[in-house]
Amino acid sequence: MVGEVYEPFVSIIIPTKQISYFVEEAVSHILKMDYKNYEILVLPDEESGEVYRSTKVVATGPVGPAEKRDLALAYSKGDILAFLDDDAYPREDWLREAVKHFKDPEVAAVGGPAVTPETNGLLQKVSGAIFSSRICSGNYTYRYVPRKMQEVDDLPSVNLLIRRDVFEEVGGFDTDYWPGEDTKICLDITKKLNKKIIYDPDVFVWHHRRSLLMPHLRQTARYALHRGYFVKTFPETSRRLGYFVPSLFVLGLFAGIFLSFVSDAVMYAYLGVMVFYAALLCITGFSAAWFNKSPFVGILVVPGIFLTHVTYGLYFLKGLIVKEVGK
Repeated sequence: MVGEVYEPFVSIIIPTKQISYFVEEAVSHILKMDYKNYEILVLPDEESGEVYRSTKVVATGPVGPAEKRDLALAYSKGDILAFLDDDAYPREDWLREAVKHFKDPEVAAVGGPAVTPETNGLLQKVSGAIFSSRICSGNYTYRYVPRKMQEVDDLPSVNLLIRRDVFEEVGGFDTDYWPGEDTKICLDITKKLNKKIIYDPDVFVWHHRRSLLMPHLRQTARYALHRGYFVKTFPETSRRLGYFVPSLFVLGLFAGIFLSFVSDAVMYAYLGVMVFYAALLCITGFSAAWFNKSPFVGILVVPGIFLTHVTYGLYFLKGLIVKEVGK
């Protein structure tokens, strides 16, 4: 009918260990959206007694996020399943912008950026600035800051909407992996079903970051370990040069030190590359300071990116070597 509003029923699914301030924040923002045809499912390990409007709380026991998302299928009614991490919350127009893409029957999934909130502390903003920098995330900065609309083949589950029938057809998330279960389901959607995944910068959520130093690096290590392992198991979307660059950097970093003692030519070339790298870090630091309106963010981003590169490079190599990865 001409003028009819397209508003399919959406199940918003939030896996979590326990009901926390972040979950309450997410629910409060969801309830303020300009979209009304939805339900909220929160899946903690144990019952909490918390009650929220339009929200069903389902205790799952101590299982991982992928298992919780799969379990939600039995309790949800939506034609669209909208997955949101428990430390993320949506912009008011999140669902309105997302569902319009599902008018195209070839579109199986939709996602968008997960942006660092202004309310995050200094060390969280540094982590966000690292991930959103070109020198760190390369062509994948669209996952952390809004970029142009495009068709993609890999999106994180922090902000991912999937047709229910597609989710059922691919068998849900692969619970053998966390993180990385989102890479697997996106691969199934695009390669097995030959369906589209759309990235839209207006399908926008805010995502609280881990703090620099150790929480950020532990998260980086988990990402890198699984990506390295996926090079062997799911090469279609993981065997890409960009993922290898940090490991090549680490190998060159240590090899250059030793070879510099053997040849003056190697030493000068090595120093030249390192000066160029340091210059890129400083430029990124200035950019982060300007964007965040904080010189401290800019200062901390410089060593933060270096340590992120080293951590990712080492754990990616480990992922290439190990026979299996745990959750």
